[in-house]
Parts: sequence; C-alpha cells; structure tokens
Amino acid sequence: MAVDVNGVELQSGDSIVVIKDLKLKGSKNSVKQGTKAKIRLTKNDNEVECKLDKLGTVILKTEFIRKA
Repeated sequence: MAVDVNGVELQSGDSIVVIKDLKLKGSKNSVKQGTKAKIRLTKNDNEVECKLDKLGTVILKTEFIRKA
C-alpha cells in the first residue's frame, strides 16, 4: 500500500503534487515544487511512476509527494 507524505493512501490514476524541488539523477533537469502529475503505482510501495512534461517518465519517492 503506497501512502503519501501525509499518510493518505495512493491509487493508480491519482493526482499528486511535488512538495520539494527534486534533482534528477543523470540529468541536469529538476522537478520543481508544486508540479502536478497523475501517478501509476509500482511494485515498490515507496515509489510511484508519473509522466512529466519535457522530462518523460519519472519515478518519485512517496516521501516527496502529496495527494492533490
């Protein structure tokens, strides 16, 4: 069961908001605080997958997102 930073359960298709600026490994780009996206759950409960404009598919840790 994946949960966000506030302990709210996440489901595939939920909208989330990034709560902190995140640097991406292997890239000069970063994900800015306040970025909104729809998620897809992964096999790992503390990670979710989402598609971001100009960055493509990114895997984010649930400790850096909250449900919108």
